[in-house]
Amino acid sequence: MMPKFPQHVVFFHPDLGIGGAERLVIDAAVGLQGLGHRVTIFTSHCDPKHCFDEARDGTLDVRVRGNFLVPSSMLGRFAILCAILRQVHLILQIALFTSELRKLKPTVFFVDQLSAGIPLLRYLSPNTGVIFYCHFPDKLLARKGGRLKELYRVPFDSLESWSTGCSDTIVVNSTFTRQVFATAFPKLKDIKPEVLYPCVDVNVSTIESEKECEDLEPMWKGKKVLLSINRFEKKKDVGLAIRAYAGLDEKIRRQTLLVIAGGYDHRVPENFSTYAELCFLAESYGLRIATAKNVITALSVPSDISVLFLLSVPNTLKHRLLYTASLLVYTPRNEHFGIVPLEAMLAGTPVLAANEGGPTETVVEGKTGWLRDARKDDEWTEVMHQVLHGVIPDQQLQEMGTAGRKRVEQLFSKEKMARDLEGKIEEMLKVENKRYVQGGEWILVALGIIGAVSAFGFAAALYVVSKLVG
Repeated sequence: MMPKFPQHVVFFHPDLGIGGAERLVIDAAVGLQGLGHRVTIFTSHCDPKHCFDEARDGTLDVRVRGNFLVPSSMLGRFAILCAILRQVHLILQIALFTSELRKLKPTVFFVDQLSAGIPLLRYLSPNTGVIFYCHFPDKLLARKGGRLKELYRVPFDSLESWSTGCSDTIVVNSTFTRQVFATAFPKLKDIKPEVLYPCVDVNVSTIESEKECEDLEPMWKGKKVLLSINRFEKKKDVGLAIRAYAGLDEKIRRQTLLVIAGGYDHRVPENFSTYAELCFLAESYGLRIATAKNVITALSVPSDISVLFLLSVPNTLKHRLLYTASLLVYTPRNEHFGIVPLEAMLAGTPVLAANEGGPTETVVEGKTGWLRDARKDDEWTEVMHQVLHGVIPDQQLQEMGTAGRKRVEQLFSKEKMARDLEGKIEEMLKVENKRYVQGGEWILVALGIIGAVSAFGFAAALYVVSKLVG
């Protein structure tokens, strides 16, 4: 049914890859489009070989702009500076250098992950409402460093706080993130973000096709599967899964395969370094490892392999893994939300996750899975032992799987998220816009851009000088 007042929602997302933030943007866009709204997505980067299907198959209108002037980083550094400059470049390109934005006639801007460009959007399109989706404050995601790093972050942290406050509406991905938001941005104490949970696709036809996986033979004959799905990043603490698995009796390990799958981008040095560290960790416990990048090589690994690494697995293999695994092991601490536990519960697979952060809002202890202290490897080993050794009856595991699926269908469906987002947009548009970027603020924006460009040039100059001196 068409909405009473269909909107044109224009999304701005920095890099439309295959992470959790990108999945949310795609789902929100598809959901709004399904409700009869027009949707356009602008991004500075979208690799057809490394993005979700909807971003490349024509389902969504995805436009890559502002991607030729500034790199995504300089030798793996200055990522936030480059991200801001790329966003400014994108906005200026579609708003000033061309008339693309004006021709689209947007009624709503949906900005996520990076708020720096919001004041510029407010100035260039003052009658367009702005909703900002805060996955997690960037100032808290930045790697810690010395005094110089702290000084470097000061202007960016201040800009994040101010630009976030220029939104008409702010939503967050969990109650946990809302609590963190209040602590991270004390100057925005009068703003109370609402929670808009991410979702998974619970479409009936999709579930029916995936349920066929339940009747398939195990992917690795004679092996039960412990599954970990995360990007290859140090903060995901996938090493916990390996350490806990290594604590199992050797007899149980011989009948089990630990599959570590996740997003792997060759452009990101951390992905490679984390993968290498995990390989070293597994081998240090005497575990035989193998790496695969497709289904054929994954299924042909020798029977004595204990840990299998799957780099950027396709959705078909991912779904099959979720449906045939005995347990999903979700290791991140203080995860902002965590979409993978939802995918596992939808597949009827119990979840073992950290007892902090977003998973505490999705996984129900003893009913859809287990929540354990991520600092105590033995607690995770014990749950693995109970699941794999038959301490917990199969019927109980099946009941947990059924409960998990029902919970996801009721609370975390794509349709529910789209309706909730639509409602928040309608409420936002009913309120008279009070956050215009006036003249004085515009001067700050201009100074900020000039300062960022100067900092970029200064950093580049320092690098060149260091090379010459060295």
